[in-house]
Amino acid sequence: MENTKSNPERNVAVLRAAYAAWMAANTLRSTRLRNKRYTYGDQWGDVTRDEHGRLVTERERYALNGREPVTNNLIRQLVKTIVGRFRAQVIDERPKRLSKALLDHHQTNRLDELDSRALEEFVISGCCIQRVDCPPGGDDTKPIVNNVNLNHFFINALNDVRGRDCELVGQLHDLSLAQLLCRVAGGSRRQAAWVRRLYSDNADLRTAQTMTTLGADSQTGTDFWYAHDNGKCRAIEVWTLESRETMRHARWSVSMVWHCRWFSPMGDLLTEYDSPWKHGAHPFVLKFYPLVDGEVHSLVEDVIDQQRLVNRLVTMVDHVISSSAKGVLLFPETALPDGLTWDDVRRIWSSTNGLLPYDPTRGQARPEQMVVNNADVGAYDMINLQLKLLEQVSGVSGTLQGVSTVGHNSASLYELQTHNATMALTDVYDTFADFCRQRDLLLVHSSPSA
Repeated sequence: MENTKSNPERNVAVLRAAYAAWMAANTLRSTRLRNKRYTYGDQWGDVTRDEHGRLVTERERYALNGREPVTNNLIRQLVKTIVGRFRAQVIDERPKRLSKALLDHHQTNRLDELDSRALEEFVISGCCIQRVDCPPGGDDTKPIVNNVNLNHFFINALNDVRGRDCELVGQLHDLSLAQLLCRVAGGSRRQAAWVRRLYSDNADLRTAQTMTTLGADSQTGTDFWYAHDNGKCRAIEVWTLESRETMRHARWSVSMVWHCRWFSPMGDLLTEYDSPWKHGAHPFVLKFYPLVDGEVHSLVEDVIDQQRLVNRLVTMVDHVISSSAKGVLLFPETALPDGLTWDDVRRIWSSTNGLLPYDPTRGQARPEQMVVNNADVGAYDMINLQLKLLEQVSGVSGTLQGVSTVGHNSASLYELQTHNATMALTDVYDTFADFCRQRDLLLVHSSPSA
């Protein structure tokens, strides 16, 4: 990248590149949102066309046809099983293998909880992102770890699974004015007053002008520029890998540095600085799965089709059962005895040990109860097939969930079955373990540089 010492043209180029990177991840964010909906039970929200060509959700289409959609959420149990195994096997072993200093960092930041939620995100979206910051304040300052929401994160297109081709990365912040001043004022009252004016004087108009200048989409890209909470200030943190001319013992050379800029949505450069930490890098730790040809595909994404078909089959069975004749009494009019009304028939038929008379001399027909079993239309076999396919596709078998054990099996056989079942998820767990190792390495080297 070009040799830089901040200038207006360069700042505009960086902000434009940050917006482009955020927009490029629109499909990823949309896929993640769909995966999240399915994980937490909203599984009838996909938009489809009805018989009239109108765009409606699947829930609305079923309701218009007189059927109530039924959800049998298997994905949620799958995700809980994976996270539960992580807590039971990995987290419980951490105190035995971590150094005292690193264990202290884990306990301070409650990383057991953060990592469990990061793994849940990883299974749902195929992405997990954390940041490690160490605010200036002396040698006793401890690094702070936080999970980063994918909706507020952007990065240039990656192809290296280790992320070594990262040249631009950043985060959108929604902060109170006081929080923003702590980040960008730098202890200067004059700087703080300037920032206050930026966010109070025609901020929305200036933001719209900046979007026009950068060629931003005013319809689909507004989440990049505007805070979701009206009481918050949007700030854009951008880290870029840049070259820097240096002199070492009277010898000219070029070094690469990570440089951070904070922008207002109006295009103002709020503050900038080189990486202040000993590791000299940006504060983000990230992992995208599997990143083949730069693409991200999560575990939940793999099983959505099976989940949808299970829901459709269960809904069909429910509709068939509810619309089948159950206990209907066929009582010929000619068999109704004199002095007995239809209300009398209804009352006697519904009562316990009721005696219902009829006159057989008035015809051959006699009263009979009708029960029709139309539920067995092959749907149960299809449901069982889809359940087995879901286990095979996800790798989360009944053994892992503790639902397929047999009482007379030995403990060693059960352990072997569990081990074999876990092998299917080894890639997911090992990839996340690599993410945690990167984070721990950053924790160790995140003290401020002298």
